[in-house]
Amino acid sequence: MEVPVGLRLSFGLLSVLPVRYARAGRVEFGAAMRLAPVVGLAVGVLQGGLYAALSFAGTGQLLAAALAVGLGAVLTRGLHWDGLADVADGLGSGRPAETALEIMKKSDIGPFGVLTLVFTALVQITATAEAAHPALALAVAAVAGRTAIVRACAPGVPAARPDGLGSMVAGTVGRGVGTALTALVIAVSALAALALTGSPRDALPFALAPLAGLLAAGLFRRHLVRRFGGITGDVLGALCELTVTVTLISLTLGD
Repeated sequence: MEVPVGLRLSFGLLSVLPVRYARAGRVEFGAAMRLAPVVGLAVGVLQGGLYAALSFAGTGQLLAAALAVGLGAVLTRGLHWDGLADVADGLGSGRPAETALEIMKKSDIGPFGVLTLVFTALVQITATAEAAHPALALAVAAVAGRTAIVRACAPGVPAARPDGLGSMVAGTVGRGVGTALTALVIAVSALAALALTGSPRDALPFALAPLAGLLAAGLFRRHLVRRFGGITGDVLGALCELTVTVTLISLTLGD
């Protein structure tokens, strides 16, 4: 059975897999964005699997967390991390939107981008190591991060440029889809934690953490749309990594 073009496009855009897909338009790109959480699940499961394997082999939690977070970057070609750095440079420049967008398009990375990448990586690694169930935390955070991408492609959220990924995906995903996916992510995360721990109390943080991450991404998205005039591929990557980070942080609270 042939794999739908939307799924192939989603993995081709958001992962390192060399997936081939035919020339696509906004309809196909919209389908790819709706399926972004599937890519996140694949990435997160591999990250969690690596963490579990390293922990079983006797490595320390911090080293296992560092390698698992690094694997996530490798599996996505550093795409979302690159977007995070570019957005940090654009915001840090203090320039008008048009100039800031030009700064974000450059292939080099400025001091704001470097600092943001280092800080975010340290936070993700530390939070993963300190989470009650790190392997599951990585999977939940990865799916939540890609759900933030889906929500950013809702109607009413414009593209910042007339070209690029933002112009292809802006407004292509109905609000109902984003809401339904959010509810599904929260429910499945809680059920997975319940199956793992057998305790509703221990499972509750896995419902609240992705919600916290997505709420933070929603607030940040509003700021970026006001600042840059809309979304770009870099903005989507930054929203993904912010959601991952806040989700992981949330899973360390109350331990």
